[in-house]
Amino acid sequence: MVLELLPLGQMLYRPGEQLTHAYFPTTAIVSLHYVTESGAVAETAGVGNEGLVGVALFLGGGRMPGSAVVQTAGYAYRLDARILQTEFARGGNMHALLLRYTQALMTQIAQTAVCNCHHSLEQRLCRWLLLTLDRCASEDLVITQELVASILGVRRESITDAAGCLEDAGYISSRRGHIAVINRSGLEATACECYAMVKKEVMRLRKVNV
Repeated sequence: MVLELLPLGQMLYRPGEQLTHAYFPTTAIVSLHYVTESGAVAETAGVGNEGLVGVALFLGGGRMPGSAVVQTAGYAYRLDARILQTEFARGGNMHALLLRYTQALMTQIAQTAVCNCHHSLEQRLCRWLLLTLDRCASEDLVITQELVASILGVRRESITDAAGCLEDAGYISSRRGHIAVINRSGLEATACECYAMVKKEVMRLRKVNV
């Protein structure tokens, strides 16, 4: 296992590409997303220090139809696919832990789908900001509104409007390439139930006895 610095925008795998390594982020955050034939992009889930990138390696598929892109630069441990598969096949604690994380990831993907269909962009932005804060040590996020728009699958102008509402409410402040959270409780009050649902399930699965 090797500790690597993952720069912003690095592609860890592309659609249909054979996975050769798994990544366990420590300070990096990775966005799992899909790209349509027209080139539109939307995130299905995020991965930080609570999980790993590359579940297809131990689930048996070896490939994913989507992509994995570094959303927040930072460090991650890179593990050869064969080592991960060997350890998973042994059973025991590692096997159970990886399966529990996969369940948490499935919950996040399902909740994202529901959120995108039924909740406002302002609520979705709050959900995304809160999940990102849970995965990093700082409340000052180094990210552009253009990238946030890509992650949430909307136009940049829409993100500018939604972020402006949150800024007017005193919940965030933004400048070029940065979004700083100054009132987390305000974001939590504005967010839909999807944030709490995902967080609750991750915490529950962490406590499950092997």
